[in-house]
Amino acid sequence: MKNFKLFATPSFLTGAARLVDIGGVFDKYNSSRSEEEADSRALASDWSVVGDDLRKVMTQMEREIESTR
Repeated sequence: MKNFKLFATPSFLTGAARLVDIGGVFDKYNSSRSEEEADSRALASDWSVVGDDLRKVMTQMEREIESTR
């Protein structure tokens, strides 16, 4: 999965610090101003992934069609 905008991407150092993070201080999520904004961003992210998958399949199909000619 390429597009995962709901969760922050931690750095290597943050990942290493999680080893000793007993209280869960480093659990961090991307925030939105409202539930509607969060839903909208999640939906846009989902459709972006669907579009990427469709582009990939269409490209593969074009290559297969060209190879049979």
